[in-house]
Amino acid sequence: MDHILKAVDDDLGALSYAVAAMGDLAVAQVRASVDVFARHDLPAAEKVVRADNAVDLQDAEIEKNAVRFIALRQPMADDLRRPIAAMKIAMQLERCGDLAKNIAKRVPRLDRAPTEAQAASISELGRLVADRLAAVIAAYRSNDAQGAYEVWVKDTDIDERHEGVVREIVAAMAAAPDSVGDSIHLLFIAKNLERIGDHATNVAELVHYQITGTDLANRPKL
Repeated sequence: MDHILKAVDDDLGALSYAVAAMGDLAVAQVRASVDVFARHDLPAAEKVVRADNAVDLQDAEIEKNAVRFIALRQPMADDLRRPIAAMKIAMQLERCGDLAKNIAKRVPRLDRAPTEAQAASISELGRLVADRLAAVIAAYRSNDAQGAYEVWVKDTDIDERHEGVVREIVAAMAAAPDSVGDSIHLLFIAKNLERIGDHATNVAELVHYQITGTDLANRPKL
């Protein structure tokens, strides 16, 4: 019986390792997309777009292995929550990768490089989002339910920063009507970052549920 239990632990450990590695890659993609935007680096932006394929492949591999584990091991309770959470977390991370790719794809569409103020404002939002995503991946890796809760409870910070960025873009657009085209791209970039923050919050809920079996969605934010 011991060898069966070890095999289960090994499978679950490999699955957790793959999800954490995918999370690291998603964080790197988010940081890179913001960096290429701020520097208006077109060749580097194309590399970020191409790198999204690796995120997609990891998502597919995690889903395949999670389904295989459930079919082969027929787990219950904690052992069932882990592969289900792995699949759902991977799906959220794949969407983060798509949004980072979308940011990078807008870089060559800008008529001109962002101003120093625009680059700084959106970079600040990007750092906040990437740090939040990295924090929830760290909570997943260390099986830290409290860490996941702390990410979940702070989601309004990103919303508030996003609203501030939008106000700045709209004000600049009103002052310089010829910048409308680029301003629209900036609004989409900011919105993509805000959505990545939403996915980080979703991952936090999944991590907390995997560890505790309780749903954060029903818990008040203190």
